[in-house]
Amino acid sequence: MSFISVQFLIFFPLAVFIYFILPKKQRWIWLLFASYFFYMNWNPRYGTLLAVSTAITYCSGLLIERAGCLPDPKRAAKWKKLWVAASFILNLGILGVFKYLNFFNEIYTDLVSLLGISVERMKFDLLLPIGISFYTFQALSYTVDVYRGDLKPERNFGKYALFVSFFPQLVAGPIEKSKDLLPQFSKAQSFDYDRAKRGLLLMLWGYFQKVVVADRLAQLVKTVYSSPGKYFGVEVAVANLFFAFQIYCDFAGYSNIAIGAAQVLGYSLTTNFSRPYFSQSIKEFWRRWHITLGAWFRDYLYIPLGGNRCSRVRHCLNLFLVFAVCGLWHGASFTFVFWGTLHGLYQIFGLLLKPARQRAAKALKIDPDSRPSRFLKALFTFLLVDFAWIFFRANTLSDAFTLIGNLFRPADLSNGALFSLGLKAPEFFAALAGIAIVLIVDAVSQKIDLRALLLKKNTAVRWTAYLSAALIILIFGIYGSQYTAQQFIYFQF
Repeated sequence: MSFISVQFLIFFPLAVFIYFILPKKQRWIWLLFASYFFYMNWNPRYGTLLAVSTAITYCSGLLIERAGCLPDPKRAAKWKKLWVAASFILNLGILGVFKYLNFFNEIYTDLVSLLGISVERMKFDLLLPIGISFYTFQALSYTVDVYRGDLKPERNFGKYALFVSFFPQLVAGPIEKSKDLLPQFSKAQSFDYDRAKRGLLLMLWGYFQKVVVADRLAQLVKTVYSSPGKYFGVEVAVANLFFAFQIYCDFAGYSNIAIGAAQVLGYSLTTNFSRPYFSQSIKEFWRRWHITLGAWFRDYLYIPLGGNRCSRVRHCLNLFLVFAVCGLWHGASFTFVFWGTLHGLYQIFGLLLKPARQRAAKALKIDPDSRPSRFLKALFTFLLVDFAWIFFRANTLSDAFTLIGNLFRPADLSNGALFSLGLKAPEFFAALAGIAIVLIVDAVSQKIDLRALLLKKNTAVRWTAYLSAALIILIFGIYGSQYTAQQFIYFQF
């Protein structure tokens, strides 16, 4: 069930109503049922894999605790590591089979063929469960948190299962740490009208980002990326610019709907985006973009590898490995791996060139904190991020390099060619207006809590804003023949 489906618009109010009329001690049971219903609405078989991953990590937590009680410290440490390893191997094994088996099989076949050995290329017809990467990482974070002693293992299997399957953030995050979300299911939540209003406003903004902005931009993006050899210069540049905001509004929109829905129910989820396109470095971009995934890789891969507390060479290698894995996490394709490693290289070059940049700024008497400097750094960072998105969106590496080559060739814009890429002139300018609104809201939200500001207004002003926003979404939203919006991009991950 998608957030942008009619089913969800019926399901969510009903789920909230039943949740708050039930006795507080039984509410988590209803949420668990609702979460599995929400997920299995796509395909009932999805629930089986979700339950298996849940059972593995639940048992690993109890076994790690039991191992820690052994009288011999060395033996205890050995068994704790063994159970952590078993949890990772089993969960990543499931993820690998369903998401990466065909990818690695193709690599193996190509490598063997280079040796002159003929091998029949096999294609495994496996169902890729929606959101498997997200809930697998969330479940594994629990195993590590218990191992590190940051959290005592949850003994109530049902509440732990709810932590893994909580429907607002199950499919595409935010990826919550167990120590942040799991304890919330043991607290009695009461209905709070003001909190519910804030949550619904955030959901409304998420729907605007997705249906009005992202899905409109997607039409032009799809046209160009589906036939990369046909478009040049400005056409490619506009398509790539539009994709930068399409994926931002698509994923941030989902995150805002998820966080808002959880807030209505009384639960706090982690902010997943914080004005990423205002970042002044790639390092800062990754502190603002998909924040919970970045935190997961930092806490559970980058730091265990040694982080930056090692030699310069090892530090650079750690960055490269983390971002290569990050790219692979996004999808079983070389395009994603290339995108991830490119971001790793950005960070490595940024690290190595930092002393030279500082010396140059000092010699030229440039204030790095001045407005012109901050603007230029933000612009340069956006251009690097925007360039990398080519590899993320392209269907193949060959398509990506074709687009890059065509980017520097002039386009024939006569006869309104720019308005024949999937968006006619009014739609094209509506897309630009949507981008402008998103940027303005991001800029203003740095200093002003817009939701709090609106909620302080009188009833007439508030309801005028609510109804106007709803009408804008209904009228200017992009819908298919069945009046359904496009699926969220990150569902495929």
